[in-house]
Amino acid sequence: MEINEVVVSQFAEDDLNEIVEYYFSLNQNYVSKVISEFESNVMSLKEHPKSGRIVPELDKQGISQYRELIQGNYRIVYEISDDKIIVHTIIDGRRNFEDLIISKLSRYYGKIN
Repeated sequence: MEINEVVVSQFAEDDLNEIVEYYFSLNQNYVSKVISEFESNVMSLKEHPKSGRIVPELDKQGISQYRELIQGNYRIVYEISDDKIIVHTIIDGRRNFEDLIISKLSRYYGKIN
């Protein structure tokens, strides 16, 4: 499978910005680390698109097209779509994932492509 493009949706960018804003005044080194790791993880998907696992909470619902990478406390949710990767959202894994992911993906679904 050849991936030609990795797209970070506006929603995922917004999620990353929220993380940055929250931690910026607390620990700027942590913010730099989070951004650097995010960029590295997302770009690695171009070479290894199936490196993330299928999101278990969605798989239980019969939804298996979404995969995730774990980065510290965060879950980077993405989809392989033809020859591109679409990063949909970043969710804090300490929160109720099922409620968050279902509401985010259903709200964003028509706006993703």
